[in-house]
Amino acid sequence: MRPAFGLVIVGLGASLAPLDIAVNVALPAISAHFRLALGDVQWLVVCYVLVYGSLMLVCGKLGDLFGHRLIFRIGLVISALGCAACAAAPDWPLFLWARAGQGIGTALALSCTPALATSLFPESRRTRALAGFGMAMSLASAVGPLLGGVLVALWGWPAVYWVRVPIALATLALSGLLPSPKPDPRPFDALGGVLVAACMSTLLLSLVFSQRREVPGAWTLALFAVAMVLLAAYVLRARSVADPIIRPGLFADLSFAVPNVMNVAANLAGFAILLLTPYYLVNVLGLSAVVAGLVLALAFAGSLAGAPLSAWMVARIGQRPTAFCGVALVGLGLLPLAVTGPGTPLAVVAGLLVLEGLGQGLLTVAYTDIVTATLSARDRGVAGSLALLTRTLGIVSGASVLTALQAAGAAGLTGLEGFLAGYRYAFLVAGGGLLAALVLSLAVPRAWARR
Repeated sequence: MRPAFGLVIVGLGASLAPLDIAVNVALPAISAHFRLALGDVQWLVVCYVLVYGSLMLVCGKLGDLFGHRLIFRIGLVISALGCAACAAAPDWPLFLWARAGQGIGTALALSCTPALATSLFPESRRTRALAGFGMAMSLASAVGPLLGGVLVALWGWPAVYWVRVPIALATLALSGLLPSPKPDPRPFDALGGVLVAACMSTLLLSLVFSQRREVPGAWTLALFAVAMVLLAAYVLRARSVADPIIRPGLFADLSFAVPNVMNVAANLAGFAILLLTPYYLVNVLGLSAVVAGLVLALAFAGSLAGAPLSAWMVARIGQRPTAFCGVALVGLGLLPLAVTGPGTPLAVVAGLLVLEGLGQGLLTVAYTDIVTATLSARDRGVAGSLALLTRTLGIVSGASVLTALQAAGAAGLTGLEGFLAGYRYAFLVAGGGLLAALVLSLAVPRAWARR
C-alpha cells in the first residue's frame, strides 16, 4: 500500500471529529425536536467534549501498548454506533448518552490518528505526514458547516449524524490496510489512567460551568480545586510507576512547556472567530447565513494552506521557529479585527480570517512535530493525543474567556452598539494578549530556537 493512500484512510477516520461542527448548524432543529430550552441544548456539546477530552491521553497510551490500528478500529466502530444512536434517539436523555458514547469513539479513534499517520512514512518524512493529517482535519472543518446546512435542509437534523456512519464504516473496511505493529509488553497503569481522565473531565467541566450564569461561582472554583488535587495525585502516582500515562517531568522543561502553553493560548484566542465572527458577519455586515458560512470557511482554507507550508518551513528553518511564526500570524490576524466595523470591506475581513487560519496551520503541524520529537518513539499515541488535547483545552477555555470579554466590552451598552463594542474588546484582548504572551515567551530562548 502506498503511504499516501494510507494517509487518506487515516484522514478519513480523523475527519469524523471536525465534521461534528455540522451539529452546530443543526442545534435549532434539535432544540425544536426535543422541545429544549437554550441552556439545555448546550449539554449536547458538553457531553461530547467532556468525554473525548478527558479520555484522549489514556486512549493514546492504549494505542501505544496494544497497537494504534486496533484502538483506531475500535473507535470507528463505537463512533458509528454512537452516531446512529444519536440520530435514532427517541428522547433527550438517551440522546445525551449516545453523545457520550460518540465521545468515547472519538477519543479512541482520534487519539491514534497522528501516530498512524507518522507510521506510514519514514522518520525523515514525519513532518510531511503530519502536514497531510493537518490538511485532512482543516478540510473537514471547512466542509462541516456547509455540509450541515445542506443535510438539515434536505433530511432534517438526524442526517448530520447518519452521514458519518458510512464514513466510519468505510474507513473501518479500509483500515485493515494500515500497518499493525506488535503489542508493547509494557504494563498499563490503570490507576494513573483513571486519575488523568478524572482530572481532565473535572477541569473541562469547571471551564464549561464558568460560562454559565446559573451555576454558582463556588461550584466552578470547587471543581477546579478538585482538578488540581487530582493532578497532584497523578504526579505522585507517575513517580511511583515505571511507565506512567505521560511523564510529568516533561513539563518541568520550559522549552517543552512553553510551546504547549502557547498552543492552548493560540486556540483560545482563535476560537473568537467561530464564537463571535458569525454574529458580526450577519448582524453588522448584513450577510446571509450562507455567505457568512462561506466567509468563515476561509479561516479553515487558510489552515489547509498552512499545513503543507509548515512542513516546507520546518525543513528549512526548524520546528520551533515555524511554530513561533504560526502563533505570531494568529495574533496578527486577530488583532486588526478589533478595529473593524460596519464600513469595513468584506475583503479585509476575509483576508484577516485567512491570515489567522494560515497561522493555525503553521502552528498545528510544527507544534505536533515538536511534541512527537520530544517524546519517545514508543509513545507516539500519547504525543499525538497531547497535541490534540491542548487544542481542546484552548477551545473550551476560549468559550468561557471570550464570552466574558465580550460581555465586559459591551457593559452599559445595548443592541448592535453593545455587540460591536464587546466584539472589538474581545478581539483586542485575544489578539493583543496572544502577541504579548508570545513576546514574553522569548524569555525562554530555547523554546523557539532551532535545534
